[in-house]
Amino acid sequence: MPSKYETFAALHVPGDPVILYNIWDPGSAVAVAAAGAKAFATGSHPVGDAAGFGDGQKVPLDYVFANASRIMAAVDLPLTVDFEGAYSEDPLLAGANVAALAAIGVIGCNFEDQVIGGEGVHPLKSQAKRIEAIRKAVGDAFFINARTDLYIKSQDHDAALLDEVIERGKAFADAGASGFFVPRMADPKQAERVVKEVPLPLNLIAFPGAPDKKVWANAGVARISHGPFPHRALMAKLTEMASAAIN
Repeated sequence: MPSKYETFAALHVPGDPVILYNIWDPGSAVAVAAAGAKAFATGSHPVGDAAGFGDGQKVPLDYVFANASRIMAAVDLPLTVDFEGAYSEDPLLAGANVAALAAIGVIGCNFEDQVIGGEGVHPLKSQAKRIEAIRKAVGDAFFINARTDLYIKSQDHDAALLDEVIERGKAFADAGASGFFVPRMADPKQAERVVKEVPLPLNLIAFPGAPDKKVWANAGVARISHGPFPHRALMAKLTEMASAAIN
């Protein structure tokens, strides 16, 4: 029998992307499992919002671990956790934090390059060192979904920015990443170029107004996630229902 990690990694097929409808707690996991999910991914924003902490590594580490454990106890599917910046800019401590996540049974994580609580993104060399340290700490059987926030940080998604994204993707691959996540990329032609030039399965996000999943599949995308948008939509519906009942 393949391990949960092997099952999860095998879902990343360019042109036939795995759909990760992001969850935040055991209840949302059960609901998404009932819809036919093959794996789970938490989103840091919905986890933080649902628990009252907010996003940006404001959720305490012990809560992150406990929440992941409760999700895995509720439904027996592979779970990857949005681990933001691994809660440390120090490579060794970042590696230790991710290793602790793996030790409870989580099979992968998102690891982003934006400066938490600061401006811009980490220099490429230092970010690559952090990925190398994480890979060394967790071994081979863990899916490091290396995320670049260049498209979030810039409004001008031009050819020069795309070149920088591709440079990062290649360096992340060399450092030991398993996947490459570029949130807010919306141009299928740009996605096709990333797929062609970066030797990692490409993860894009289905934000409001993004292309249909068939368009992403045709571009060679291997993973589509939904980030904070399911939670936001549900909370808006809850407010609407509550307003109808109260007023």
